[in-house]
Amino acid sequence: MATSTPAKAIDEKSLHEDEATKMPADPMLAIYLEYASQTPQWKAHHTSRLLRKVDLRLLPLLIVIYLLNFLDRSNLAQARLGTLEKDLGMKGTDFNLATSILFVGYITMQLPSNLLLTRTFGGLLACRTLLGVVEAPFFPGAIMLMSCWYTRAELAHRIAWFYAGSSVANMFGGLLAAGVLGNLEGAHGIAGWRWLFIIEGTITVGIALIAAVFLPNFPATSKWLSEEERNFAQWRLVDDAKETDTASSVSIKDGLMLALKDYRLYIFILFQHISLLTQTFQYFFPTIVKTLGCSKIATLLLTAPVWFLTFLVSLGVTYTSGKTGDRSIHIICLLMVSCVGNIIVVSTLNTGARFFAMFLMPLGAVSAYQIIITWVANSFPRPLVKRSAAIAICNMIGNASNIYGPYLYPASEGPRYLAGGAAVAGLCLAVAGLAFLLRLIHIKENKKLEALENDNTIREGDARGVGFRYVY
Repeated sequence: MATSTPAKAIDEKSLHEDEATKMPADPMLAIYLEYASQTPQWKAHHTSRLLRKVDLRLLPLLIVIYLLNFLDRSNLAQARLGTLEKDLGMKGTDFNLATSILFVGYITMQLPSNLLLTRTFGGLLACRTLLGVVEAPFFPGAIMLMSCWYTRAELAHRIAWFYAGSSVANMFGGLLAAGVLGNLEGAHGIAGWRWLFIIEGTITVGIALIAAVFLPNFPATSKWLSEEERNFAQWRLVDDAKETDTASSVSIKDGLMLALKDYRLYIFILFQHISLLTQTFQYFFPTIVKTLGCSKIATLLLTAPVWFLTFLVSLGVTYTSGKTGDRSIHIICLLMVSCVGNIIVVSTLNTGARFFAMFLMPLGAVSAYQIIITWVANSFPRPLVKRSAAIAICNMIGNASNIYGPYLYPASEGPRYLAGGAAVAGLCLAVAGLAFLLRLIHIKENKKLEALENDNTIREGDARGVGFRYVY
């Protein structure tokens, strides 16, 4: 079966009248049926009006929070170009350990720690671990929240805007680090890299306080929408999934078991895990760019145009992915681009060729990942508890790759980083292969759904709603 979720399809059977009251058994389904009967023009008008409100309320905050989230994670890469390693007595693979240790905390639980600053390498590891713990709930929670507001066709482009925070963070982070390391080194007796952590941490705390007040919850409980808008927002998702959400009748344990029993989950876990490995170079990007022979400030400035182009490409490919309903072909093409970039980096020390490759690496891998996380959310639509579990599991195990991924780029391998670049090139091919496999699986599952509908057995127990099809 495509899923083990009891579907509550929208049809006359679900809307049967109670003999005593002559009223629909489920008032919300009656409202949904009323929306379903409206003209396409009416639906388009109300959708446009609703999305304007939701986009303005949800996306700016999520983008800024993720920008700061990623900035706090990746600022170690910029700080390395300062006196970080010298001040803390770091040597050998200590920097790799400091990079990967964040993800030990990232895949566990939650505890405040972002502004802690100490003066030893051991203290740095403790801070990075606690930072990962604090950040752990945000990314999967944000993806799940957006999937509760946007249809499958709308979600990919919105996730692109959200994930653009990482590209902007890499771009803005390089510029900020250049300014801080170039102008605040030694100010008030504090090293430039410490000022970098202090400034970014302070901004993060301020934005967090604002988000706590203004970030919306779910459509059914959002008081900033009218009752009609709340109902319409819920109906859009029901219409997209072809079934109502049974979350209220599914316990957390049952939702988790539904996710674990879906064989596709394990393929998506591997898919997301390897995809994140193809992006490991991000945490060493300034160091890799430095191999071009530029000064530390010029190196930080050179990273900005790379991430700006990645940001633009991400918006373009996720828009076409959402419009066409395609996931796999987009991902395959993008991973081929990143693969070529990695091959060029390890094949030559020519400055022009390597700088060109610096554009290709994130342009392909980062853009593809935005479609991948959208595909995960799209592939487990109902119930909400199952979707939440699937997103969290994929993100948790996926990010475990960042625990050992940084060791692909030890300092001793520079400037060519042959082992890391060659491995990532191969991993790009593996992700492309998994995208094609999932395409075939979803085509097969859609044929099963069509056969069930033709046999009039679609509403039996563990089936999707009538008309639902998996995207691929």
